Amino acid sequence: MDPFFTGETDTWTLLTIVGMAGVTVLARSFFFLSEKDWALPLWAQRGLQYAPIAALSAVIAPEIVMTQGAVIHSLHDARLFAVLAGAAYYFLRRGSGQAVLGTIVSGMAVYLPLHIGLGW
Repeated sequence: MDPFFTGETDTWTLLTIVGMAGVTVLARSFFFLSEKDWALPLWAQRGLQYAPIAALSAVIAPEIVMTQGAVIHSLHDARLFAVLAGAAYYFLRRGSGQAVLGTIVSGMAVYLPLHIGLGW
């Protein structure tokens, strides 16, 4: 019988779970076990500065150009115009302290009327 359907768990599954938990705890506490301070190399610190931008781009870009797994084939999509409005605002107000908030507000100000009002 398959242990997933009977509610039973075999020994190998339990050992695997315990082993994975042990490796996770060891890997996460490795920096606390050392007596001397750890410092990332300069090249790693520079690379980590771009991680949030890369992650955000990886999440947002497919949402802008695709719908239900297919590339958008029509210009009647509110997301495209919202991105253009947000990008325009950002590049015009790049030096101000409110550039990020203004980008979001201007993009949503274009997106909502087109999406809700016109049904795009």
